[in-house]
Amino acid sequence: MLTNGFNHVAVLTNDTERFVQFYRDVFEAEVLGVQHLGEEGTLTFVKIGENAEFNLFEVSGNTEASRQTPMLGRGRIDHLALHAASLESFEEIRRRLIERGASDEFVTDFGPVLSLFFRDPDGLECEVCVANPDAQPGVTNPPGTPAARYQ
Repeated sequence: MLTNGFNHVAVLTNDTERFVQFYRDVFEAEVLGVQHLGEEGTLTFVKIGENAEFNLFEVSGNTEASRQTPMLGRGRIDHLALHAASLESFEEIRRRLIERGASDEFVTDFGPVLSLFFRDPDGLECEVCVANPDAQPGVTNPPGTPAARYQ
């Protein structure tokens, strides 16, 4: 493969400070810089992983960040998934998300991957994934399959 992941995801928000604080508290994200776009708003660069960031736009008068629809009805990009650096990181992220009421306790066992869904302060549905240490070679599971280690 000629790539090794995504560089950034551009996201709209109505409250940059709230967004940044949430991702800082849960994922230890850091702000790399801010560009002021005049009266239009701001573009904030938020590092979320070793080679990944959000390009966070707060645009005056733009209401898209407030619009939510059910899964698979959100347009061309439905949700995004972050990859935890380790199982220990996944468990710490899970704890922090539950503590903030951003996620329930349910972890899906997809076979090779464990998955936890959450909503950020703007209502953006996201997922955190990690390699499943309990995976059975060649076995995949449908959505909704509970991970035995989290029951």
